[in-house]
Amino acid sequence: MVAERRWAAAVVDQAVPVVDRGAVRARGFRVVLDACAGAGALPAVPLLEALGVDVHGLHLEPTGRFPRDPEPTAANLSELAAAVRESRADLGLAIDPDGDRLALVDERGEPVGEDLTLALAVDHVLGESRGPVVTNLSTSQVVERVAELHGVAVERTAVGEVNVATRMLELGSPIGGEGNGGVIHPGIHHTRDAPVAIALLLSYLARTDRSLAEAVARFPGYAIRKAKIPLHSVDAGILLQRAVEAFPEAEPDRTDGLRLAWPDLERWVHLRESGTEPVVRLIAEARNAETADGLLDRLRELAGTRPFST
Repeated sequence: MVAERRWAAAVVDQAVPVVDRGAVRARGFRVVLDACAGAGALPAVPLLEALGVDVHGLHLEPTGRFPRDPEPTAANLSELAAAVRESRADLGLAIDPDGDRLALVDERGEPVGEDLTLALAVDHVLGESRGPVVTNLSTSQVVERVAELHGVAVERTAVGEVNVATRMLELGSPIGGEGNGGVIHPGIHHTRDAPVAIALLLSYLARTDRSLAEAVARFPGYAIRKAKIPLHSVDAGILLQRAVEAFPEAEPDRTDGLRLAWPDLERWVHLRESGTEPVVRLIAEARNAETADGLLDRLRELAGTRPFST
């Protein structure tokens, strides 16, 4: 743990000035950390200790034997949510097994959508250093709304950490990441890093003197829905063309599959072949669940098959 403690000291004392150790210590946070028996606890625990945080742990031993589905989605965080309520913690932190994604549970024990991890980090960093934000085509538009508050633009890339990081380097972006809870802060490196996201988040809450629920409530709410279709049951090219024809009022972006965004800036869909599974991924987002569900249902109809949810 010596190397991890040195890394934690670098984050809080030197490499990331936007991390406010004094403010975090003064706030006296109590958190529940769920590392899902992965490697993420190795740097996260020393970092939290260096920040003076009272840590209650779940599955911190990196055995590699995951006690639950390791995806840090709301559906998989019931144990963490219960632990936050029982311990009266300020918030819950869920790290995926390899430590590059962070999901959150607020002080009421309510899971916060993964896209809001990036939105909160963006709001914090842009308050210190303005510049373009980079994210991928599948990330919630809440990031755009936060960037607008700071008068900066958001640039979207193809899905994939390397695509986001490369564009950040090209633009000199101060913050970026992906809507799966992956935050990239160039003060440490151009890689998604959940412990760094934790340090940014706690600094943000400490400096603003808000709870996590209060911080999230400042942003417009969006409903995002996701599904996937096995490639053997659909022709991806035909599906994308059907979507363009079905939604002529939406602006197409073919950077990565097909993303269609409506002029009202309140709705979008993204269809793309996965780079990790033999499936076509479908994502729809809108200001309310009914509209998002309707968009996803329409994509399913266009596919002519019934996809399974993800």
